[in-house]
Amino acid sequence: MANGDPLVAAVQRGAVSTAPPPAVAALAERLAHRFTRPDLLLHALTHRSAADPRNGMLDSNERLEFIGDRVLALLVAEWLAERFPAEREGDLGKRLAVLVAQDSLAAVAGALGVAAALRVPPAEERSGVRHRASVLADAVEALLGALYLDGGLQPARDLVRREWAALLEGPARPPVSPKTRLQEWTLGRGLGLPEYVLVGASGPSHAPLFVVRVLAAGKDAEATGESKRIAEQAAAERLLAALGA
Repeated sequence: MANGDPLVAAVQRGAVSTAPPPAVAALAERLAHRFTRPDLLLHALTHRSAADPRNGMLDSNERLEFIGDRVLALLVAEWLAERFPAEREGDLGKRLAVLVAQDSLAAVAGALGVAAALRVPPAEERSGVRHRASVLADAVEALLGALYLDGGLQPARDLVRREWAALLEGPARPPVSPKTRLQEWTLGRGLGLPEYVLVGASGPSHAPLFVVRVLAAGKDAEATGESKRIAEQAAAERLLAALGA
């Protein structure tokens, strides 16, 4: 990044708090976008645990994540429609679900070096929050939101098409989630729909842990996850294995 860049200046004067300045500058290089508003990048890297309660937590990256989630879905849908012109909406939807899932976002975060650049307080640093898949996925969405607000769709599109390329060129057939596979298995045998039950939830609001049980075909399985959706998918996967499906 060129000398005199406003982001580098902001990093060097300590605006990044607990995130090492070199990590933020390195991430900015990988994003390949010169921010006219470098505060947006720093905002996107601020975990809610580092936000100021006096500001109603509005200085965390959650609002940018909200925007970035929609930007990602739009750009991936656009790309899939181009890449698979002969596929129907349902199959495109299955591909999209995988590409915008937490695991995919966390993989992109790893490639970009997001974890090292996140702003987290010392207590959360010791708990390993910056390496949680959910935290990394949220930060990637926040970065997309920051790119969109700073430069429109094109810089966000460039990042998606660069960093998601390997994920897009995966199986020739659309992937099917464990929940969908379990539902198709039970319905195909006249056993009705699987039932998912939230067994419990624990942990702080910024790092929750959910326990879900799924019941189908006279059997059940439990799993945990950082969201109810993730726990449900993991429970479905376990039950499929138990059923030999």
